Amino acid sequence: MSALSALPFLKPVQLRSPRSSPGGQRRHTLPASEFRCLSPEDAISVFEIEREAFISVSGDCPLHLDEIRHFLNLCPELSLGWFEEGRLVAFIIGSLWDQDRLSQAALTLHKPQGTAVHIHVLAVHRTFRQQGKGSILMWRYLQYLRCLPFARRALLMCEDFLVPFYQKCGFKALGPCEVTVGELAFIEMQHPVRGHAFMRRNSGC
Repeated sequence: MSALSALPFLKPVQLRSPRSSPGGQRRHTLPASEFRCLSPEDAISVFEIEREAFISVSGDCPLHLDEIRHFLNLCPELSLGWFEEGRLVAFIIGSLWDQDRLSQAALTLHKPQGTAVHIHVLAVHRTFRQQGKGSILMWRYLQYLRCLPFARRALLMCEDFLVPFYQKCGFKALGPCEVTVGELAFIEMQHPVRGHAFMRRNSGC
């Protein structure tokens, strides 16, 4: 059994009753709300949301389109998308890292033997912001990571104004990050992730 099939919180969540045709027969509809790992086919939708969310704030995106495709080809299992009736409304993209702290190389590399999940980006579509979706998605992502046998912790870097948001999600600041992008400086943050064996005994993963 794959890791994904064993995780109930990644399966579709039916929030509405199935629609009926005039004759009383049910017709197929997409799940009202669904969480799943992303695929390379989702890359353009991901980039459109990311571009709108970040360019207006910082002038650049954490991941460009070719980098999104790169990570969704290499490690799609470290991504998570939130879909409403088939439409992507929020996402997280991560990769593995094998050092204690992030370095400039972490922006583009995936280290398959690593035990730290580097969260590159979390973004929510503009029409779905201010609804708590970012916090919910991060919670689901961290629950998912706890069921992966290799994941021990999650790392990310963010600007100062986002530190309170990630602290509410359970992350703790490690201090200034050595990574810079242009003139931007970042705070590095960490969240512990328990291993697969512990979660299997305690939460049914």
